[in-house]
Amino acid sequence: MRKELFVCGFGLGTCVLLAAVPSRCETPNASAQDLDLSPEIIKGSPVLQRWRLKVPNVLEDIKNDPSFRTRLRFGYSQFPSTGQALGVHIGVEDVFIGRSGLTVSGEYQGAFNGRREAYGADLHYYVRPLGSSINLAPVVGYKHIYTNRYSTDGVNVGARLLLVLSRTGAADISVTQSWVAPGTDEEVGLTTFAIGYAVTKSLRVGTDFQHQNARRHKDSSIGLVLEWML
Repeated sequence: MRKELFVCGFGLGTCVLLAAVPSRCETPNASAQDLDLSPEIIKGSPVLQRWRLKVPNVLEDIKNDPSFRTRLRFGYSQFPSTGQALGVHIGVEDVFIGRSGLTVSGEYQGAFNGRREAYGADLHYYVRPLGSSINLAPVVGYKHIYTNRYSTDGVNVGARLLLVLSRTGAADISVTQSWVAPGTDEEVGLTTFAIGYAVTKSLRVGTDFQHQNARRHKDSSIGLVLEWML
C-alpha cells in the first residue's frame, strides 16, 4: 500500500489525512508490464528485483550499512624523534566481524636502521550504528613498542573517534588515544591522528601522525600509506 499525505488548514487549526492507496510497485508478484519496463531491464537490475519482492526500509539500510570499509595498508614511516629515520608501514584496518560493530585491526611499523619498531592488533567495537557519520569505539588489544631508548609490550586499551566525511570510505578522519601496559612503569601513551582520502573507487591515500608518550622519552612517527579498500 502507498500512503499519501493530505494537509488542509482551517484558520489556526490543521487537519492531516492519511489515505491508503494501492501501489502496483509494492505487489510482490508485480510483472514487468505493471512496472512499464521491459523484462530485460528488470532481469538486469538486482535493485528492481528486490523492490518487486519487498519495498526496503531505505533509512534503516543507510543507518546500518557501514559508512567506512576494510582497508589493506602499505607505505612508509618516518620517525622524526629518531634521527628522521625511514621505515615501512604495513597493516589492515577494520576487518568486520559480522554486522555487530566489532572490527579487528593490525599493523607493523619498523625503521630500516633497526632503531624503531612497533606492532600489534586491536579490537574495536563501534557503539553507534555502522552507517553513522560520527562513531566512537572502545579499543582493546596487544602492542609491542621498541626504541633505542626503551621498549614495552602488553595490553593496549583506549578509544577511537571516527568522523566520516564521505560515505563508503571516500574520506574520513580518526583520532585514537590508547595506553600500552597501563598502570606499570613501562606504560606508554599513544595518540594517533589519521586522515584517509579516496583517489579511485578502491584506492585511498592515508596519512598517520602518532605521538608516543613514555616516562623515559617522547617519540613520534609519520606514516604515508596507500590503502586498498575491500
